[in-house]
Amino acid sequence: MLNGEPREIEGEPSLFDLLAAAGYQGKRVAVEVNRRIVPRSTHAAVRVTEGDRIEIVHAIGGG
Repeated sequence: MLNGEPREIEGEPSLFDLLAAAGYQGKRVAVEVNRRIVPRSTHAAVRVTEGDRIEIVHAIGGG
């Protein structure tokens, strides 16, 4: 599940790979996997597996 929507991915990509595939590469985002915040420094090391629930939040500026 990605942001509440089912999403199929092949293999067990890293969280970094998933973010890139979802269009978030290079954006400042907060990521939660199974209700736990994942530090940006570990995105490349964290593997996404079947059944994971991932939430991606990015800030939108305004005034």
